[in-house]
Formats: sequence, structure tokens, C-alpha cells
Amino acid sequence: MSKVLPISFEFFPPKTEAGKEKLVTVHSELAVLAPEFFSVTYGAGGSTRSNTRDTVLGIKAAGSDVAPHLSFGGDDEAGVLELLNSYRDADIRRIVALRGDLPSGMGRAAQLVHANELVEFIRKHFGDHFTVHVAAYPEIHPEAASYKDDVHWLKEKFNAGANSAITQYFFNPDAYFYFVDECYKQGIDQAIIPGIMPITNFTSLQRFSANCGAEVPRWMVQKLKSYEDNSENLVAAGVEVITTLCEKLVVGGAPGLHFYTMNQTNPTSAIVRNLRG
Repeated sequence: MSKVLPISFEFFPPKTEAGKEKLVTVHSELAVLAPEFFSVTYGAGGSTRSNTRDTVLGIKAAGSDVAPHLSFGGDDEAGVLELLNSYRDADIRRIVALRGDLPSGMGRAAQLVHANELVEFIRKHFGDHFTVHVAAYPEIHPEAASYKDDVHWLKEKFNAGANSAITQYFFNPDAYFYFVDECYKQGIDQAIIPGIMPITNFTSLQRFSANCGAEVPRWMVQKLKSYEDNSENLVAAGVEVITTLCEKLVVGGAPGLHFYTMNQTNPTSAIVRNLRG
């Protein structure tokens, strides 16, 4: 992998003091790999609003470019505008704009705001201050009516002013390349950055993938299942599998790689170092 290929790393906001202290260390260890930015997730309906903001400001203070995730969820326009103003005032220059989810129990009490509407809202109030990233789903969003419909809504996000998309993780590079081709046919020429999930736990991998619609190929299941009782060998096998996936993506022209770190230094750092030789 070329050392200039953009990479980025995702964190979730820690809830405990121990988690916060650990993330300071993980950030410093991953920062030496010179990522373009770090992103920080945002819980359903803004349930991690304060923790997300505190994590974002901490990463910014430590000298890294950072992109907070943001959705309306159960918030009104005033609440979202206040949060965006605080990010602008802290010289945050990126946002990951998502539809997000409503917190459990809200039912019909709140209305989901689609990501293209959030992008429009950001552009209306802040012009070009923020680089806006949105989500994409090479294997189709679980709630999408059809493949064509999913591509249509991604295009709407770009029409609203998004700069690039970061994909849900996947393990089949052909799914990504086919998706990019279909997007191009529909007039989408903005960067679609592959989301990469390092592997540390076989059971969690299967559960997460079932929930988000990411296909785990049968050969991969069989390979990793044989290591499920040996975490060290599982991680080593996972590093090999994901390094190969990333190499195929880079050779095929992927514009960057976005790693879902799960607030861990390894195996993400091992994969990146493998790619850089």
C-alpha cells in the first residue's frame, strides 16, 4: 500500500474512566500511523451525545483531525444546531452525517430524519465549513427496498452536499467493486471509502454481521471457526484475512480505508503495517 493512501480510524465514546484512559493510549498509538482523521460514533437518539463530544474534543486537543458522528435521532433542530456550533467553535472541520436510530422505547414519539436532510441542514447553516461524510452499504442497507433504491438514496446524500461516503464493513471485495460501479452508472463520482472490520472475536463477528447485513463468506467462517477457542491464533488469522482484503481493495482503486478499531490498537495497527510493508 502506498504510504500516501488515506486511512482513518473509528472509535466509540467510552463510558467509564478506565475506558477513557485506555482510549487516550490507543489514540496516541494509532496516531503514529498518520491517519487522515479519527471518527467518533454517536449513540441512538444522541444517547452518547456528551461522551461523543468530550471524546471528540479530547482527540482534537491531542492534535488529530477528528470527525464526530451525528444524527437527529430524537433531537430537535435547536439541539443539533447547538452541537454543530460547538464543533465549529472548536475548529472541528468534519462531520459523519447519519440517519441514526431512535433510542429504544421512543416508538412514534419522534421522527427519523434521513441523512440527506441532515446534510442539507449542515450546509444551510454552515456552508462549506465542514467536510461531510455519509454512510454507504455495498451489500445493501438492511431496511432498503431494493439495491437500486439504496443507490438512489446515497445519491441524494451527495446531491445534498456530502463530500464522500464511508461504507459498512464487508468481507467480499467484489461486493464493493460492484457497488462502486453501480454508483458510477447513476452519476456518483465522489469517493466511496471501504469500511474495514478487524477480527478479534468469532462469535461477536457473526452476531454483528447478522445484525448489519454484512455477509461472512462460508470459507471465512470455516477458517476462523477452527480458531475460535484460541484467541491469539484467531487474531493472527484475522490479520491475514483482512490484510489480503485490503490489498485487493487498494489494487482495485479504493480511495482510502476506514478501520473500525473497536477502541483497540491491535489488530488494526498490524494490518496497516502489513499494508505498508
